Order: sequence, then structure tokens, then C-alpha cells
Amino acid sequence: MLDYARALLPPQLDIRFLDPALGTGAFFSALQCAFHRQNIIRATGYEIDPHFASAAMEIWRDTLLEIRVSDFTLADPPRFKDDKANLIICNPPYVRHHHLDSIQKRRLQLLAEQATAIKLNGLAGLYCYFLLLSHAWLDELGIAGWLIPSEFMDVNYGRPIKDYLLNRVTLLHIHRFDPGDVQFGDATVSSAIVWYKKENPPQRHDVKFTYGGRLLAPLNTAWVSTETLRYEPKWTNAPHSRRTNAYASDRLKLADLFTIKRGLATGSNGFFILSEKQIAQHGIPAEFLVPILPKPQYLRANEIEVDVQGEPLLDRKLFLLTCNLPENQVQAQYPALWNYLQRGVNSGINEKYLCKHRTPWYSQEDRPASLFLCTYMGRRGKSNKKPFRFILNHSNATAANVYLMLYPKRTLEVALRQNPGLARLILHELNNAPLEAMINEGRVYGGGLYKIEPKELGNVPAGSLGALLPDITKSDKQLRLFDSSDEQYQTRQEH
Repeated sequence: MLDYARALLPPQLDIRFLDPALGTGAFFSALQCAFHRQNIIRATGYEIDPHFASAAMEIWRDTLLEIRVSDFTLADPPRFKDDKANLIICNPPYVRHHHLDSIQKRRLQLLAEQATAIKLNGLAGLYCYFLLLSHAWLDELGIAGWLIPSEFMDVNYGRPIKDYLLNRVTLLHIHRFDPGDVQFGDATVSSAIVWYKKENPPQRHDVKFTYGGRLLAPLNTAWVSTETLRYEPKWTNAPHSRRTNAYASDRLKLADLFTIKRGLATGSNGFFILSEKQIAQHGIPAEFLVPILPKPQYLRANEIEVDVQGEPLLDRKLFLLTCNLPENQVQAQYPALWNYLQRGVNSGINEKYLCKHRTPWYSQEDRPASLFLCTYMGRRGKSNKKPFRFILNHSNATAANVYLMLYPKRTLEVALRQNPGLARLILHELNNAPLEAMINEGRVYGGGLYKIEPKELGNVPAGSLGALLPDITKSDKQLRLFDSSDEQYQTRQEH
């Protein structure tokens, strides 16, 4: 990274270096190797952890590195030009949003907005705040290089970061490491290096995107215009633009055929999802139990058959505990259930986030069984194994949030009733769809873990499903039969 930074800066420039998250000073060490010592006139590092800071002070005590043992986000940026850095290199802390309390988030949001006029989403991780706050520390025409998680390129909370990179600075280069090549053994995130110069961006320019290998020796290189990036919601798709035929707005997508939702989140699967043995052991009444599917690894086939009660024919039968009765009624009428719920209270389950925000805490959200399911995450295995798997569910069993639930929309539902064999054909097409279409819409984490959310799955092109459903897809008007509001059904004309 420091060799690359040297190539971006004018030769013989006096370097004023800043690392807002110093650690023990790895980047400063590289700085001294990449630049002539006489050209480094100032070097500053912030480190919040006193143990790391103490080690850094011992290592670099005979150098010009100034180590400030404090929180960079609490420090006041310099007022004068000569006090600002012209080179910022940083691997900021990866602290996810749920580890930041509401007071911290509000303070950081205000500071980031003051520095850049951009407000960050509440789901943004700490590294996003570091990047925006550093804007006030970087001198005009200065260079910044950030080693950060690549997830900002694809997720909603990353939009303000992309706004900053496109509109407040000149984005130069993004190198994305292969997700299977984990850069940090203690972090399951895929990594990217983002380079920009602090100057107003030209009206149009091309950004260098590289992928795989190393920063200085990538496997793939492409140049992508900023105009393309403005309309590309997933930058990991670059250089492929959504303005291609594969993603044309008039092409059928899964969201046109299905209402897609996450499976239900119980708040504590170990407590609320019970085996037949556990049910018998605790005497849980049958009226408070709903069949629920096991995790995908316990489903041997992609089609779930049913018994005469409509329950899944599986070796591993599980049931979801849910009850809407108030506590006093449960205690009076269902003592066995009451005793089991008290076990949850004694274990603190009623105080967990989801349970605490439900009334009563042991009730569950309504997630009826869906005919089609898709696994929520997975890895690409050997023999070209796909990370996502579609399942045809004939049973009355609901599913937990390890699945996405696909409910056929009105016209598809009618077609399925008229032709029951159509469901198997749809399942076959879903499981044999090009993997790239799903990967492009989803996201990937370190170690090659792929994940897809309901809206992302909805954006996947339906592809060959259109050939199975000619009466549904034959005209643009009929595409409007599918309403994106999930529940309501609309059309342009009266039926």
C-alpha cells in the first residue's frame, strides 16, 4: 500500500503522514521503507488501546512518529493547512453498528455530517465514521488509502460512503481481494483497499477497479466510469452495469413472481424450537406448537413431502413454541407451559432484544408456511457446489430465518392451482439458474461465505421461468399484475 501511495504522490513531496488507527505502527514501518526518510517531515498516529500504544512507543521511540493515546473520533481536526496530512493510510477498527450505543452513533453521525455534509446510516460500522471524519484531517490534493471491509460496496448503509467517494473527493482506485483469500485470520469479512484524492471530482472520469491477487499484481483490472457507478447499486458487480440486458427493467425478476420474506426470528431458537422428545419431557400443549423446518443441512432432498396431518415427513421433526395468551391465563390454565416459560425467565431469555419487544415475550411473528424456500447463506463447495439452494415445501411447516420464504403472487398462485406439476418445474429452474445472477445480487464475506437478503433475491432475473409461464410473462401489461407492495394486487385494467 505504501509503495502504491508513493506512485500516486508527486516525487520529492514532503510527507505529512497520519494513521488514525495506528496499532503498533505497521503502516508507519512501511512508510519508512517506501519513502526517503528526509521526505517524511511529520508522522502522527492515534491509538485508543493503551497496550498497543505502549508497544508502539517502545518500537518507534527514536523516530519522529508522534503517538497520541486517545480516540481519533474525539480529537479536534487541525485548523491550518500545514498541520493537515497529505497522506492518510489506515486500517480502521471493524466494530459493527450493534456494538455502538445510540449516544455514540448520534455523536459520530453529527461529526461525520459536519466534516462532509453526509449523514451516515445507523447501520454503518465504525470504519465508515473513521473514513468520513478523516476528511477534515486531509489536506487538499492529499491522498488517502483505506483497508476496509468491501461490504459497503453492496449494502444500503454503504450508500453515503459511495456518495462521498463520488461527490466529495476524486475516487481513484478500488482493489477488492478474493473473498476466499481472507486477509485477517480473526475477521470473517472480505476486504478492499480504497484510494482517493481530496479534490473536487471531474464531471466524468474512470475509476480503476481491480480484483484478486495483490494490490500491485491483481488478477483482473477494469476501468469504470463514475456515471456507471452512480446507477450501479452493487459496486462489486463493476465493471458489469445493471444497464445490460440481463438486468433490463422489462425483464421478469423473482420479485415479479414471489413475495419474499425472511423466515421468522425467534429470539432464542434453543428455547422456542423443540423436538418431540423435549415436548413430551416438558408437557407442552399441542395447541401452542407449530411445525417448523430444521436447518438446511438436515434436509436431504429439495422437496419436502407431508403426512396426513400436513406435517413434513422428516427424520428430524421440530416444533415452534408460540402463545399469545397473557401470563396470568397461562399460569392458571396451562401449568406445564408456565413452568417451561419460567425456565426461560430464569435464563434471561425474556430480556433478549426480540423477546423484550414482543407482547407477550413468548409469542412469535406470523410466518405461514411457504411453497418455496431458499437458503439464506452458504459457501461454494467443491464440485461447483452452489451456496444457495431452493426447496419445494408441500408441508404446513414454517421456517426460521436461516431461510428466505417465497410466497407465489396472485397470478402464479392461480397457475399452480391449475397445474400442480408446475411447482416441480419451477423448483428445477430455480436450482439450475446461473449462479452468477444470484451472486451478483447478494453479498460475500471473508472465507467465501455468500448471503442474500429478500430484496436482493427479488432482483434476481427469473430467466427461463418465463418460458414456463408464457401466459404470465407475454406482455408488459401483465407484468404489472405483480405488485411490489407484497400484499396488494393491482393491474392497469379492470378484470
